[in-house]
Amino acid sequence: MENMQKETKPRTQRAPTASTGVRKNGAKAAARQALPKTAAEERPRRAYHPRRRRAGEADAGTPAVPVRIMPLGGLGEVGKNITLYECQGDMLLVDCGIVFPDSDMFGVDLVIPDFTYLVQNKEHIKGVVITHGHEDHIGGLPYLLKEINLPVYATRLTIGLITNKLEEHGLVRSTKLVEITPRRKFRLGCFTVEPIHVNHSIPDAVALAISCPAGVILQTGDFKVDYTPISGGPTDLVTIAEYGERGVLALLSDSTNAERPGFTATEQKVGAGIEALFSRAGKKRVIIATFASNLYRIQQLIDLAVKAGRKVAVSGRSMVNNTQMALELGYLHAPENVLIDIEDINHYPPEKIALVTTGSQGEPLSALSRMASASHRNVHVGPNDFIIISANPIPGNEKMVTKVVNGLLKLGAEVIYESMYDVHVSGHACQEEQKLMLTLAKPKYFFPVHGEYKQLKKHAQTAAAVGVPEQNIYIGENGDCIIVSADGLAIGEPVPAGAIMVDGLGVGDVGNVVLRDRRHLSEDGLVIVAATVDARTGMILSGPELVSRGFVYVRENEKLMDEAREQVREVLGRTSAADMRDLGSVRTRIREAASAFLYRKTKRSPMILPILMEV
Repeated sequence: MENMQKETKPRTQRAPTASTGVRKNGAKAAARQALPKTAAEERPRRAYHPRRRRAGEADAGTPAVPVRIMPLGGLGEVGKNITLYECQGDMLLVDCGIVFPDSDMFGVDLVIPDFTYLVQNKEHIKGVVITHGHEDHIGGLPYLLKEINLPVYATRLTIGLITNKLEEHGLVRSTKLVEITPRRKFRLGCFTVEPIHVNHSIPDAVALAISCPAGVILQTGDFKVDYTPISGGPTDLVTIAEYGERGVLALLSDSTNAERPGFTATEQKVGAGIEALFSRAGKKRVIIATFASNLYRIQQLIDLAVKAGRKVAVSGRSMVNNTQMALELGYLHAPENVLIDIEDINHYPPEKIALVTTGSQGEPLSALSRMASASHRNVHVGPNDFIIISANPIPGNEKMVTKVVNGLLKLGAEVIYESMYDVHVSGHACQEEQKLMLTLAKPKYFFPVHGEYKQLKKHAQTAAAVGVPEQNIYIGENGDCIIVSADGLAIGEPVPAGAIMVDGLGVGDVGNVVLRDRRHLSEDGLVIVAATVDARTGMILSGPELVSRGFVYVRENEKLMDEAREQVREVLGRTSAADMRDLGSVRTRIREAASAFLYRKTKRSPMILPILMEV
C-alpha cells in the first residue's frame, strides 16, 4: 500500500535491482564470446557480483529514465514553496506554502501557488509530502485540498499544525493525513521517499530522499546544522553521506542564507542571551514576541520563566493554538500551574509575569501591534514593561516592525530589538553548512531553491566552488520543467505557475486589473459622476453631480468641482437621443473630458466613474 511504512534494510545487504546497470570489460567479453560454448561453460570462474550503478551512469545504448522537476513556487521569492516531480507517469508533490503580500498588493491577505497544472493532472498525483510546519510550506494546503483530495504525508508535529489549519477550512474529515518518521521509507507510485532528520527553527523538520527509476533526488527543505540543538539531535549527516556514496542524481537545497558566510549559530546561544535579559528586566513584566511556530524558542522561554519564578501567558490566536497543540503532543513541557490564561495576568505583579506573543514581524492585526496601538483587550503596555522582539524582520517587513517599536517606546516600555543582543538565530544554513551538504551529497546536478534570485545565484557559486560542474548547475524559475536523467539535463515546456491572491473569502478573484484599480485609487482617489437623462430625448433630467473620495476635500474645492461639473454638462449637452442608445461611449466621453480637465487643474488623475441612469 502507498501509505505503508517500510523498515530500512541495512544498505550493505541490499540486493541489486533490475534497473541496476552493469559495466562490462570489453576485452574480456570479446574473449569469452570467441571461445566455444562448451569451453566457456567448463572454464572455472569466480562468482560475479554486478556493481550498483551510480547516478550519471547508464546502460550502453539504453536511454536513461528521466524525471521531471517542476517548481511551482519558491524560486525568486522567499515563500510559496511547492515542487512537483513526475516520473513514468506518476507525480509526487512536495510542500504547498504561501507568501505574504507585497506592499503594492492592496488589501490582499496572502498569496498561494497557481494550482492549474495540478488540477489538470490530479489523477497522476500520488500524494503531497511536507518537509516541516512553517506557513511558507503548509499555508497553501487548505486551498489545494479544496481543489484536489490528496493524501498528506508529514511528521507528527507537522500533522498537528496542518490539522489546525484544516479545521479552520472544514477539511479535517475529508483529508487523509499519514504520519511519517525519519529513516522509514514509504512508496508513492514509482517514488520511494525516505525522510531524513534535519535541524530547523521548528521541530520535526525533514529533508527528503526521493528515489525513482531515474535516480535519487535529495530535497533538503529548510535546514541548518546545529550540533547542540534544543532537542531532536543534530542533522542526520550520516544518511545524507550514505546517499552521496551510492549516487545522488540531483540536489535541491535551501538558499535563504546563501549570502552569509560561516555557520548559523546554535539555538542554545539564544537561551543564554535571553536569560541575561530576564535578569536585566528586574521588577518589570517581560513580554517576548517571536514566531508562533518556533516551539524551541517557546520552550526556552518557559524554562527561563520557571527559573525566574514567573508565570507564563501566551497571546495571539496562532500562538495559543500552536502552544496548546504542542503541549498535547508532548513537544512542549511546562510544570503545573506555570501557564496561565491571558485574562489572569493582571492578578499578578509585573515581576511575576512573562508574556509570549505574536507580532515579531509587525503584522497590523497581531497581538504586539495591538499592544503598541493601546488597543489590546488584556495587555496595557507602560513603563513597567520590558519587551524583547526575538526575531529578525523578514525583508520587506522592516517598516512595520519599526512602527510597532516606536509605538511601544512612546508608551514608555523598554524595547530590545537590536541585533547586538543574542535574542534570535536563523533556522537556515549559511555558506559553510551549504558546502557541507553539497560535499556529502555529491550530486551530479544541483538546483538552488527557496530564495530570491540573488540568493539562488550565490548558492550556485558556492556549489561551483566545491566542485559541482557549472554546466550541471541550473538556476530555475517558477514554472520551469527541468528534465533530469543519467544522460543529461534538459529544459522542457514551462507549466502554469503564477500567483493566486486571496482576499477574504475570495480566491483568485483579485487579479492584475483589480490591483491596478486599487493602486490607482490609492494614488489619486476617485471621482463619481452621476446624472439622470431622458432615454428618448437625451435631455438631462438631474445632475450631473460629482462626488470625490480620496481626491480633494470638496468643501475646500467647490470652484474646481463646479467647473468639472460644467465640463460634464457640456458633454451631455452634445449627446443626442441616438447617442444615448450606446451608453458605453457616452460614459467614455464623460470620463475623458473630466479626466483631462482635472489633470490640467491639479496634475492628478483620479479614477473617474460615470453613472448614468435612464428614465
